[in-house]
Amino acid sequence: MQDLRAAAISCLCRLRGRAIGETAPQQVDEILTELSHASEEKEVSIGEMFRGKYLKALFIGVGLVLFQQITGQPSVLYYAASILQSAGFSGASDSTRVSIILGLFKLIMTGTAVLVVDRLGRRPLLLGGVSGLTISLLLLGAYYTFLDNAPAVAVVGLLLYVGCYQLSFGPIGWLMISEIFPLRMRGRGLSIAVLVNFGANALVTFAFSPLKALIGAGAVFFMFAVIAVLSLIFIFFVIPETKGLSLEEIEAKVL
Repeated sequence: MQDLRAAAISCLCRLRGRAIGETAPQQVDEILTELSHASEEKEVSIGEMFRGKYLKALFIGVGLVLFQQITGQPSVLYYAASILQSAGFSGASDSTRVSIILGLFKLIMTGTAVLVVDRLGRRPLLLGGVSGLTISLLLLGAYYTFLDNAPAVAVVGLLLYVGCYQLSFGPIGWLMISEIFPLRMRGRGLSIAVLVNFGANALVTFAFSPLKALIGAGAVFFMFAVIAVLSLIFIFFVIPETKGLSLEEIEAKVL
């Protein structure tokens, strides 16, 4: 047991770096104590999930993954080739080429988010990234509404959207739902969050084409921009900062 404890302390120091200081042994002991108590506790019931700190965690987690999708991510990414093609780039008809380019760009931006998230924090990346999403959606809406003779606007809007999404909602959304749920409800909480995520993804995907035919692509992107503003309000007032906090500290101090 002592060997495992020493290994845990070493891993925690490597993970947290200098920020953890000399508190690593204490934090490991707290984690072990929490786990020993958790093994004796039953999983949270359905009724308990909608009360107190469990409801707050559910509201944060589900709200985050819901906005992750209804700000238009499925539509923008799934229809990236048609967006570029309508902007006059014939190469966009090659969906494989477009997918590779966007995939590499997403990889670079996600890697950037991974490198800076523990230094800048979750909230700054979310607020900055979603602000960029809003601007990009306004650019796409403007292009389809009255700037159709400026294809560069569509390209800038698309790349800005992809880059800002991968700095914010993309990685940070999944990171935060892994942190925010207390141990007793982590299994059910994550299951509900993932269900909402994929349900919202399907809804936005299937609704885009009918909405585009009904009100026009420009109006659809403007609608997504309004939702992005609402997500900014949600992040600012609801989403806590969890940088540098252990799972036990998040449950004790944030929820």
